[in-house]
Parts: sequence; C-alpha cells; structure tokens
Amino acid sequence: MKVFAVGGSVRDQLLGLEVRDQDYVVVGSTPEEMQRLGFRPVGRDFPVFLHPDTHEQYALARTERKSGHGYRGFTVYASPDVTLEQDLERRDLTINAIARDQNGDFIDPFSGRTDLNNGILRHVSPAFVEDPVRILRVARFAARFSFAIAAETSALMQQLVEIGETDHLVAERVWQEISTGLMETSPSVMFQVLRDCGALARILPELDALFGVPQPEQQHPEIDTGVHILMVIDYAARQRYSLAARFAALTHDLGKGVTPRELWPAHHGHEQQSVELVESMCTRLRVPGECRDVARLTAQFHGDIHRASELRPATILKILAAADVFRKPARFEDILKACESDFRGRPGFEDKPYPQADVFRTADNAARRVDAGKIAGEVDKPEQIKERVDTARIDAIRDAIATLRPIS
Repeated sequence: MKVFAVGGSVRDQLLGLEVRDQDYVVVGSTPEEMQRLGFRPVGRDFPVFLHPDTHEQYALARTERKSGHGYRGFTVYASPDVTLEQDLERRDLTINAIARDQNGDFIDPFSGRTDLNNGILRHVSPAFVEDPVRILRVARFAARFSFAIAAETSALMQQLVEIGETDHLVAERVWQEISTGLMETSPSVMFQVLRDCGALARILPELDALFGVPQPEQQHPEIDTGVHILMVIDYAARQRYSLAARFAALTHDLGKGVTPRELWPAHHGHEQQSVELVESMCTRLRVPGECRDVARLTAQFHGDIHRASELRPATILKILAAADVFRKPARFEDILKACESDFRGRPGFEDKPYPQADVFRTADNAARRVDAGKIAGEVDKPEQIKERVDTARIDAIRDAIATLRPIS
C-alpha cells in the first residue's frame, strides 16, 4: 500500500499557490483494508475514503472504461494491481496528472510540469473525449490561470461537441462548473473558450445567441452584445462581487438575443424577454434560488435602475418592494452591483461614477426609517395600513433623494 498526493494540490504547489484541499491516491490496497485502517467510505461511483483524523480524501487507484453517455457513463475498475501511472492516465489534463510521493518527490509521466512552466492546458490521453465535463473544466482552468489550450486539445473539445456528448451533461454538473468559473479571475475566458469549441451554443444557447447582436453605438461603444456581457462579468470579477451578482451580470441582457433583426440595434422591452429567458435557464440548470432571484430581478429592473434620476419616488418604492428589500437587503445590494457592472462593462466607462446606485441606497435607507408599526397603531382600519405606510415611505424617499446631486 502506497499513498501519493495528486491533482490540484500538487499542481498548485508547483505554481506557488495556496494549497487548500489535499487529495490522495492509494496504490495496492482494497476497500476492506481501507476500512480496517479506519477510513470511512464516501464514494458513490468509485472507492473514495475519508481519513479518520484529517478527513482528507483518499481514493483507490482506478481505471475507467466508457460504457455510456455523459460523465457518469463509465465502468470503474479499482484493484490493488492498478498502477499509479494508470490512475494518472485517466485524468483530464497533464497539469492535473502529477503525483507527489511521501518523500516529496514528483512523479510526472505525462510532462505536466513542462506544461505548467509553459502555461499550456493539454489533455493526457485520447480518452479525454469520453467525458464532456472536461470541456467545462478546461474552460474553467483557462479562466483561472490564463493558460493557452493546446491545439490538439482544442480539436478534441470540438469533437466532443460534434459527437453530441455535451447534450448528455447533467444540470447539476453544468451549474457546478459554470458557477465556479464565474468566480475565477477572468470568467470571460471560460465563456469564450466554450464558444470557440461550439459548446456554449449547446450548454447556454441563450448566452451564445447574444454574440453578433448589435446595440446602439452611442451607449455601447463595444456594439456587440456578447462582447459587452464578457466585459460586464470581468468587471464584476475585478470587484470580487458575489456569485449571485456575477450570475445576474451574465444573464441580465439575455432578451437582446431574441430581438427581431429588423429592430436592431434597438432592443426596446428586452427586459421582460430577459426575465423569461433567465427563468428558463435557471430551471434547466437547477440554479440555486438566491442566484435565480437576483438574476431575475436584475433582468427586470436594470433599465429602471439606470434611469434612477428620472423615476418618481413611488416608482422607486415599487422597485424596492418588488425586490423584497426590507426583508432581504443583501439581495438588493447584489442587484445594484450587477447593474453597476452592466454600466461599467463598456469601453471608457470602467471608472465613471455610477450615482444611480446611491439614489437607490439613499431611498432604501429613507424608507427603512419610516416606523411602520407606529403608523399601524394610528390607523383605525387595517386595510389602510399599507397605503399609509407606502405614503410615508414615498414622502421620505422624495425628501432624501432631493438632497442628492442630479445624475449627469
């Protein structure tokens, strides 16, 4: 029985990055022996165990054989006779197929360290095409490390799309990779890689449809809606915004992808179309509720929020209420951050002020200071409470935003 550190921890150590999670592969053991030593089995599809003290993952060395579609379509073989090199050969990229033994020596049968030094993402073996999740992983690593993708690996990614393997990806895994990619340093790279190999049109067709769709040049010097979205999510990433804000930034303009060509470059009323497409995408990918709600509300109201100086106090209150700001203030802050990213995700706008957010924050604070309980105690008829509270909040908003400088 021999134990080797493998995968991301070894890669990140070689890159001089912080190592967060340690994973190990065990050669020459059996499930029975692992449990006898106190390891707790947790693997559903193959033998993975948690260390009794550190709770780190230890997986038995294994090989895989394609037996169906998708990333679950594999027959796994784990046995004491599986070698370390056989286990490493089934991995996706050479930079993830490096092991470290207990003496600190590296085992690198596929020249992963060379690719790390050269900034290259390269597949380990032709078996790369057997798992469509690898397309998403390559795109995500490209966003994380800004590495180039080897030409032969790009060709295999296109082949995976062409043979229809991406159509068998399960929703949970797609969301897992997309959400992780959104939190990388340059998330635009992930979506560009997916588009270049044809996977974006199969996985996120609503997003792919935005590329080549023009916008009014006066407001959007970048013109292309898809390019704009990439700039928006990179701005949100630079600001280290939350996943919910970044996802909303990614999806806020989906409705522009269905604007009839004869109406280009205008997209009047695209907000409602965006809401419907966001809801459809979130249902398909099983997006968590908080991300879904921030994205839906951003799609619905980003145009109004951009026009904050033109809105009546009553309209501002309606938007605050629709976003449930009095119960969920953090959600509305994510919406404002997504709107700010939309505004600044354009050439020449990156450093321009966005006072519209301050208008809504000021209005929110003013509305909160209204004592709804006191008003309720002064009203004879319960059905009048909401009207009286709303009137007081509207007056408070009007007085508060009147002190702000006009938005230019």
